Amino acid sequence: MRRWTPALADVQRLEPLHFFDSCYTNFNLMATKKIKRKGKNWKKFWKLGAEEFNTQFLDISKDGELLANEGHHVYNLYDLARKYGTPLQVIFPFVLEDRLKDLIGYFQAYIKIYNYKGKFSYHYPMKVNQNKEFVLPLISEGANLEVTSANELWIVKKLWEGERFNSKIRVLCNGPKTDQYLDLIEELRGKGMNIVPIIEGPEEVDRLVKYKGDIGVRVDLSIKADTHWDKKFDRFGLSEKDVLDLSRIKNLKIMHYHMGSQIKTQKSILEAVKHGFSIYAQLQKIHPSLDTLDIGGGFGISHEKKKFYTAKVVSSNIVKLLKTLADKAEIKHPNLIVEWGWYIVDPAQITIYKIISKKLIPKANAKAWYVIDGSFVNDLKDTWTIHQRWHTIPLNNMQDPLWTTWLAGSTCDSDDKYTAGGNYILLPKLHEDQDQYIALLDTGAYQDGLASHHCLLSAPMKIVVKDGTVQIARKRENAESIGKLFGWNGDHK
Repeated sequence: MRRWTPALADVQRLEPLHFFDSCYTNFNLMATKKIKRKGKNWKKFWKLGAEEFNTQFLDISKDGELLANEGHHVYNLYDLARKYGTPLQVIFPFVLEDRLKDLIGYFQAYIKIYNYKGKFSYHYPMKVNQNKEFVLPLISEGANLEVTSANELWIVKKLWEGERFNSKIRVLCNGPKTDQYLDLIEELRGKGMNIVPIIEGPEEVDRLVKYKGDIGVRVDLSIKADTHWDKKFDRFGLSEKDVLDLSRIKNLKIMHYHMGSQIKTQKSILEAVKHGFSIYAQLQKIHPSLDTLDIGGGFGISHEKKKFYTAKVVSSNIVKLLKTLADKAEIKHPNLIVEWGWYIVDPAQITIYKIISKKLIPKANAKAWYVIDGSFVNDLKDTWTIHQRWHTIPLNNMQDPLWTTWLAGSTCDSDDKYTAGGNYILLPKLHEDQDQYIALLDTGAYQDGLASHHCLLSAPMKIVVKDGTVQIARKRENAESIGKLFGWNGDHK
């Protein structure tokens, strides 16, 4: 997926330009004068209040500052940045809750409309964001869980022991299984947890077929999807041949597959459902206990184009397709699991930085480097690992004349930058008497788990805004606390 930034075409519509070197100097002046003269609809320009860009809860104040709306509660993010300092991550639990409720509602509605006999359940993959400020709200709204390591399962164990969820919740265990992981699975099963290990590879079969509860198996489907993931070299799951060659397993309940990350088209999702069901139907003849199809994650979101598939449309088409396929095969409609994590949590966090300096750039798509007081390498690692595109907007001065900019982080690493794929980011010109803050939207998925401390920079402070209140979830790190992570305990020995 590529995050949206105001595209070149958006500005080209304002003035016909030819982008030769001699025009770079005049580009910003012409564009910003035209915007100013026409009384630009800045809310629309920054793609705020738009469901297709996942910004329906964001708005702009009369003073050109970014607002977040939770019902009748309004949060001025510029004021929060000045109060709590930057770098700052703002978490919106109500966004998590609303998106999950909508998703579950879509599937339940279409199951009823199409008279589908299988049940639907959502499993949140904890690897997407393990912070409790994300996990607990999702559990409260009906999410089951999916884990991929012994340490993630340890967190689930603590929740279980603290009675933070009821016995109906189901936990799927994916990922390669170490002995520690398998021991913990069996321990929790013995304590009464509804925990289902998924066979990930042939080396796990012998032990898991002896498991005293439901189990599943992951299949590496022999088709590709339009996704970031290079499926040609998928190392997860059993091949279609190997899974169909398994001896009968009396407690096999779930067939799971996963097509990749940020699937770009609805067609890829539905083709995988169709092909996955064909394997499911064959597998059920060998293992009559099989009754659930887990289509995994990978549901994408986009800020680059308006015409992108939606959860409402896709959920309808999935249910309708599975009903048609099952009826044709004359088998019971399978229960359905989805693990769409990125889709649920990504819009629920915004990362905020302050611009600390600028440096002019001669003869480039951008007029100047804006240096932030944080780090893309540390805080938003997908910027350079998968060349993520971020929906980047100013926090204040949203109605001011704009410059084409590139962003640079505060480490000494040459990769610590964001250039929108070599294009540019439109941001206000800097004021000598006022700090300029910027917001990168949709940073809720994966970035915390991938974060680092290059140059020993501090991770952003985390705050949670909910029900009209603001709470500090994680204080800002200092030199001493970061030093301890690298063995510097104060004695310097």
